[in-house]
Amino acid sequence: MDRRKFIGTLAVFLLAVPLAAEAQAPVKGPRIGFLAPFPPTDDLRLEAFRRGLRELGHVEGQSIAIEYRFADGRHERLPALAAELVRLKADTIVTGPSPALLAGKQATSTIPIIFAVTGDPVAEGLAASLGAWAG
Repeated sequence: MDRRKFIGTLAVFLLAVPLAAEAQAPVKGPRIGFLAPFPPTDDLRLEAFRRGLRELGHVEGQSIAIEYRFADGRHERLPALAAELVRLKADTIVTGPSPALLAGKQATSTIPIIFAVTGDPVAEGLAASLGAWAG
C-alpha cells in the first residue's frame, strides 16, 4: 500500500471513530431490563409500555434506556438472560408471565422487578404478602 493511500485510510478512520462513539453515547437516565419468554407477536403491548413511559416523561433512547431480552420460547434461556440484565446494571426489570418473573427473582434480590401478568405472587413464593406489593 502506498503512503498516500495509507494516510488517507488512517485519516478516514480517525475522523469516523469520534462520530461512531458519539452516535453510541449511552443514555443518561434509568436503564430498564425487559425480560419475556417470547418476543411480541404484535407491537401493541410494547407500544403501550413505551406510551406509559412517555406519559411519565421518559422517551426510550433519550431519557431512558431499555434492554430487551426475549427467550424465543425457550424457558431454559430465561435465567441466563435475567443474569445478563443484572450484569448490565438495570435499574429495574420488567417481566411478563411467571417463568420470566421467577428467572428475574432468582437472578437478583436487589433490583426491583415489575411484573404485569401472574397468578398469585404469594402462592408462587414471589412475595411474602400482597402488602409487600402495595405502592
